[in-house]
Amino acid sequence: MFENKTEAQARKEILELVAGYCEAFHNHKKPFEEGDRISYASRVYDSREMVNLVDSSLDFWLTAGRYTDEFEKKMAEYLGVKFCSVTNSGSSANLLAFMALTSPLLGERRVKRGDEVITVACGFPTTVAPMIQYGAVPVFVDVTIPQYNIDVDVLEAAYSPKTKAVMIAHTLGNPFDLNVVLAFCRRHNLWLVEDNCDALGSLYTVKTENGEETKLTGTIGDIGTSSFYPAHHMTMGEGGAVYTNDPLLNKIVRSFRDWGRDCVCPPGQDNTCHHRFDRVYGELPLGYDHKYVYSHFGYNLKVTDMQAAIGCAQLEKLPYFTQRRRENFARLKEGLKGTEGQLILPEACPGSDPSWFGFLITCKEGVDRGKLVDYIESHGVQTRMLFAGNLTKHPCFDLLRQEEGSYRICGSLKCTDRIMEQTFWLGLYPGMTEAMIDYMAKTVREGLKEV
Repeated sequence: MFENKTEAQARKEILELVAGYCEAFHNHKKPFEEGDRISYASRVYDSREMVNLVDSSLDFWLTAGRYTDEFEKKMAEYLGVKFCSVTNSGSSANLLAFMALTSPLLGERRVKRGDEVITVACGFPTTVAPMIQYGAVPVFVDVTIPQYNIDVDVLEAAYSPKTKAVMIAHTLGNPFDLNVVLAFCRRHNLWLVEDNCDALGSLYTVKTENGEETKLTGTIGDIGTSSFYPAHHMTMGEGGAVYTNDPLLNKIVRSFRDWGRDCVCPPGQDNTCHHRFDRVYGELPLGYDHKYVYSHFGYNLKVTDMQAAIGCAQLEKLPYFTQRRRENFARLKEGLKGTEGQLILPEACPGSDPSWFGFLITCKEGVDRGKLVDYIESHGVQTRMLFAGNLTKHPCFDLLRQEEGSYRICGSLKCTDRIMEQTFWLGLYPGMTEAMIDYMAKTVREGLKEV
């Protein structure tokens, strides 16, 4: 088949066939009809992703390579930050972001075991898991409804001399009150980690000394994280990223990601710093190979180049994805007008323009969430709870409840518990059509009449 052809010609032919295959068997979807299943999330892609995927596989480099370099560069440009490190999942991104704060390179600001980190129990568990696994103490505070983000009024009450950081997520794309949280962190010299896994593309207007500046969420604190799981704003299948403007934090993140090594030479390259064999590290002998010097107890959390290849194509579509999510949110909220007597509909944080991941709904008194969700699901519309609801109620906390000092709750978690009992959400992914959005609104309205 490839006789008398160069490798470049053969590759071109293969990729043209792949594009045609995707067009024929993936790109054509039948129009939505009432009763068709509407997932809360789905991949949105075309032949570009599939061509990139196959192109990277033909290199057979497999680990991080040229597509990874391209993605990190373009992702940093999109975000407007200096440094981006791609990793194998959003959960790994959160692990790397937190563990970076434990590095001895940070001196007195490092998070030590027993130090406290302010967070919320209403969210996804991997925002909190790294703290507990390391031996830090999460301090849980309540959230508010209808923004579903941290209640900034209790921040000062949550603070103690042991507090070293704040690590919280922007809930389903809706930014938390960054101006208040940022001022609190600066006042007490705390690290701020933005879990941006559900909010890529969201905007927030930050108050500065010179006025105001609108920035993408994840770029306002010390470290931001993203997830590229299929359900999220863009996908690599599995994948994530950690980003920062701080060169030291970037160095630490990459060390933890890449086995904990001290060397920053890219895989497959040796001695780019020209000091591979002429320095002393720790108590090692002079000239010990720097490629095998470890400054942290790290992991291997890199991506394959095949994942990054998909991400490069998805990143080009991200502005469109963000636009569609905003349009879908606005249409669904308009479609649910008049239900406010029975439901609490979501509201954006003042000063923000969310890239909505989902549409949160809280049932008011007299509306049974279980029955309403059953009705909606039985009519083909997929729903989700707000992740853990109240993480401290889960079986993973059974032993922690018996260990004094393993975590702390500041005040009550009244709204958190209400969300656990009365809240659910609907999807807004960019592949949804107006007909799908309208059917979701219609189904919710009809369900309210039945329950």
